[in-house]
Amino acid sequence: MSSITIEDVKAIAELSKLDIREEDLPLYVEQFRSVLGYFAKLNELDTSNVPPTASVLPLRNVLRADVPAQPLHPEQVTLNAPDAEFNQFRVNAVLDQS
Repeated sequence: MSSITIEDVKAIAELSKLDIREEDLPLYVEQFRSVLGYFAKLNELDTSNVPPTASVLPLRNVLRADVPAQPLHPEQVTLNAPDAEFNQFRVNAVLDQS
């Protein structure tokens, strides 16, 4: 059994910017313990004869050829933007100001 505590769940929620109600914390503790317990079972498997795999799919480049072309004008680029000013995209701040 994992040693996940309510304090651990609070810390994870804070790092994840999640607002978890106090009464839901025990449920999340049990869910974390269940997931970590499953990982512990997976760690018991012998994978010494399994080669490292980045993907089970065959490697294939699906990108188009990189052909130089005339660039778009800034006005064209921001034409359909929800919010733009001076030919730049305007977005909400993502960093905490505190």
